[in-house]
Amino acid sequence: MLFNELKARKINYYINKDFADYIRSLSITFEGSHSEYQDSKEITDPVNFLLSIGGDGTLLDTITAVGSTRLPIVGLNTGRLGFLAYNSDNEIITMLDNLENGHYKLQRRSLLQASTKNNLFGDFNYALNELTIHKKDSSSMLTVHTYINGECLNAYWADGLIIATPTGSTAYSLSCGGPIVLPGSKNFIINPIAPHNLTARPVVVPDDVEIRLKVEGREPEFLATLDSRTITISNATEITVTKAPFYINLVQFNNQSFLNTLQKKMHWGNDVRN
Repeated sequence: MLFNELKARKINYYINKDFADYIRSLSITFEGSHSEYQDSKEITDPVNFLLSIGGDGTLLDTITAVGSTRLPIVGLNTGRLGFLAYNSDNEIITMLDNLENGHYKLQRRSLLQASTKNNLFGDFNYALNELTIHKKDSSSMLTVHTYINGECLNAYWADGLIIATPTGSTAYSLSCGGPIVLPGSKNFIINPIAPHNLTARPVVVPDDVEIRLKVEGREPEFLATLDSRTITISNATEITVTKAPFYINLVQFNNQSFLNTLQKKMHWGNDVRN
């Protein structure tokens, strides 16, 4: 239906080659004028929007393609919960109407930047949701020494630690008992994963601070994850977390809001007894 609509509206589009191959494997043919690309650097024509088709995980993967360009991202949810991919697959016509008529606003979402001495995260060391530190192979816990602007906050004895953005407050951090923070709140959430000390609670700090992490444990390595990208890191490595120097634009239509999404996705205000 989406490709038929794009053809009917005479909208030119690019499509990722791997996704195109998957679509063809389902015996679905593409309609309208389109080009395929393997790397986003191959796109040379002006682009107005990036359409992410899938769930929140798919939208997170698009961040590496968009980078600092501020290209507006539209989420078409074919997954499950969909906190970031607002639009369901039965709203395609309404979604395209809103885009063509300018009935939308851009919501800025901040990112975090994770830095190491040897640039272990590569060229794109940013995350829209969170940085997660987690034990690797052993059942024994980690000790994550955490400093804010050089001052010791805590030595978390736990399975790991989450540093989440406001966007990430409804992701892994929420499932670990963290608070929900509204987008634009200019905060980071520091949230231990299964801490041994029950007085270790999530902490909300301003996003203009520098957070430094040093991991100690019985095993020589631990896992570090930026959204969906995971690497193995030596315990000798320190990680510095700061706010990224750019932001991401998510397209939000005029009938949508973060609070409305909470009520819809989490059923707030709905009493199943009535």
